[in-house]
Amino acid sequence: MAQPSIHEGQSLPVIQQQRVIIRNKYGEKLVGVLHETGSAELVILCHGYRCSKENKTFKNLAAALEEEGISVFRFDFAGNGESEGSFQYGNYRREAEDLHAVVLHFSEAKRLISAILGHSKGGNVVLLYASTYSDVHTVINASGRFNLERGNESHLGTDFLQRIRIDGIIDVKDDTVTSFIRTQFSLVYSTNWIFSPVVAMQPLRQINGPSLSGSILFSDFFKILKLGIINFLRANAAS
Repeated sequence: MAQPSIHEGQSLPVIQQQRVIIRNKYGEKLVGVLHETGSAELVILCHGYRCSKENKTFKNLAAALEEEGISVFRFDFAGNGESEGSFQYGNYRREAEDLHAVVLHFSEAKRLISAILGHSKGGNVVLLYASTYSDVHTVINASGRFNLERGNESHLGTDFLQRIRIDGIIDVKDDTVTSFIRTQFSLVYSTNWIFSPVVAMQPLRQINGPSLSGSILFSDFFKILKLGIINFLRANAAS
């Protein structure tokens, strides 16, 4: 199987950024940006909770991968950024389906998806994707949540389950006074799903960075993240 074209000392590729629109299985338009280096291999970036493809860390990471001759596609999940659809708090399986639509689009265009990389919530989405589908063999989880039962109360309130059971929906307002609606069905998928043993059997490389406030965004140690990912891809390409 072809691997990413990662060679130290190679000349820098000419980068072209292309806006790409892909429809998911529900007919919603997913908007993304393709960083085209001319390589057949492609790494897909998946953003986190209430984020988008325009996240500074993602844009910097795309630039770093470009320098290695790797083409990159970053996109907005449905209900986020420029993509169509309604924002939902959990929605992991729907986002995995969005990712599948993206993978199918580029696979049909004869591109090799060499890796999927998810940050924060996106890290959980790529793991769920790998446990559901078998078409991408390199998965990178950057700061995905390890316990999905934690954190819901801070976003939804301590009585969120009771309110959803009574009303069927929940209206939540954040610091920017933006409201969104949750259903009990999507809550089940945010707190209660199990990855396939296939994922657990894969080699694991863990990168530890400084314990800093806001470090999930990697703003204070982006270089560690960048080198860790590039070295991981190089190791996979050599294996």
